[in-house]
Amino acid sequence: MSERNEEDCAVFTRVGLTGGIAAGKSTVARRFVELGAFVIDYDSLARDAVAKGSEGLDEVVRHFGRHARDCNGDMNRAWVAANVFSNPDRLKELNRILHPIIFREAGRLEYEWLDSHPEPGDGSRRLVIHDIPLLVETARWDYFDSIITVEAPEEVRVRRMVRNRGMKRDDALARIRNQATQEQRFDISDYVIDSTKPLEQMFEDVDRLYRILTHPVY
Repeated sequence: MSERNEEDCAVFTRVGLTGGIAAGKSTVARRFVELGAFVIDYDSLARDAVAKGSEGLDEVVRHFGRHARDCNGDMNRAWVAANVFSNPDRLKELNRILHPIIFREAGRLEYEWLDSHPEPGDGSRRLVIHDIPLLVETARWDYFDSIITVEAPEEVRVRRMVRNRGMKRDDALARIRNQATQEQRFDISDYVIDSTKPLEQMFEDVDRLYRILTHPVY
C-alpha cells in the first residue's frame, strides 16, 4: 500500500452497530448505507466463515465432531443449533473458533473500501459501520470509535419474530435470552436508537447520527 493510501485510510470513523435480535438493526444499517456509509454485515461474514470447504467449518468439525457437517458437506445447522447454541460452554468454543476468522475478513473489507474511497475534500470523515449483533459477547468494543445500539422492548421484538419470522413465542424468547441483555448493550454504547418510533422519525435520528459521526467536533 502506498504512502498516499495509508494517509487516506487514516481519517475515518469506525462504528460498531449492535442491538438485540429483531430490534431493527438491519433497517438502521440500510439507512446508513443510503447516506453513504460502508456497512460490514457480520451475519453474512459468519455464514461465509462456515461455508462448505471453509477453514472455519473444518475447524468446527474437528472440534465438535463429524455430526457438525451434513452429507452434502455443509454445516449441519440443525445439529449445531441443538447441540452447540443451546449449550453456553459449547457456544463459547464455537465463537472462539469463528470470531478471529470473521474479524479478519471484516478488517480486509474495511481496508479495501477505504483504499478505494479517498478522504472527502469537504472536511468530513468516511464512515465504516461494523454491523455486529453479538458485539457485547465479542468483548471487542474498544476497537471502535463509537458504538450504537438499536433497541426495542422485549415484547415488541417477540411479536416481530413471531409475525415476520414465523417463530414460536417460546423459541423467540429463548433467542433473546441467549443474547446479552439490553442493559449490557447500553453499558458499552455511546448512542441508542429507539426502533419503536415511526420509521420517518427513526430515520431522522439515524440521519442526525450520520452527521455527527462524519463531522466530529473535537
